Amino acid sequence: MTQAGPGPEPAPEPRLTVTGLRHRYADRPVIEDLTFTVPAGRAVALVGPNGAGKTTVLRCIVGSAEPAAGRILLDGVPIDERAELVRRDVAALLDDLDFFPDLTAAEHLDLLARAHGNATPEDLVDTLLDDVGLLAAADQLPGSLSSGQRRRLALATALVRPRTLLVLDEPEQRLDTSGVAWLAERLQEEKEAGTSVVFASHDPALVEAVADDTVELTPLP
Repeated sequence: MTQAGPGPEPAPEPRLTVTGLRHRYADRPVIEDLTFTVPAGRAVALVGPNGAGKTTVLRCIVGSAEPAAGRILLDGVPIDERAELVRRDVAALLDDLDFFPDLTAAEHLDLLARAHGNATPEDLVDTLLDDVGLLAAADQLPGSLSSGQRRRLALATALVRPRTLLVLDEPEQRLDTSGVAWLAERLQEEKEAGTSVVFASHDPALVEAVADDTVELTPLP
């Protein structure tokens, strides 16, 4: 009697599930019947021209926009930005941040680390400032930073908090070539740590380097 070998490994359970998503602005459809999943440790890039609804999809994912129809689940639980699960597990950067003008780069990150209950905020902040290339600018105020440095600080505000899902809208904005290369490497590290990543991007090199799957959106008539 021949014994069958082990079958294929089951597909990983999705951390994020988007099913039949629809969204409208007034009477104009923006998103129609969008479905995709993101397993743990994988990245999905939303691509397409301006006006295709990429930011709208990300806002629905983090719970700051209400879809007209469809379901968005995080670990099987419906997304609600007020829920402890979302506040605990989702880190996002969707807009330019209005930094506190009188807090230094390090003080911004320290405030967020403490707010999320980190036991060693000083160590975390120092490590993160070094990682994003802002250690030398730790004591500078946001207004004295270059636009690229402010973008790195904005990204750091998402990376300083605990997360299983990272949601980013055009994270490559205002980064130079070396900055985009750093970002690609950093997002790969997020995946290796088991974090799921959803990001919108206009940079083909970043998408190629990071995304395991892409979702192409087109403007609706």
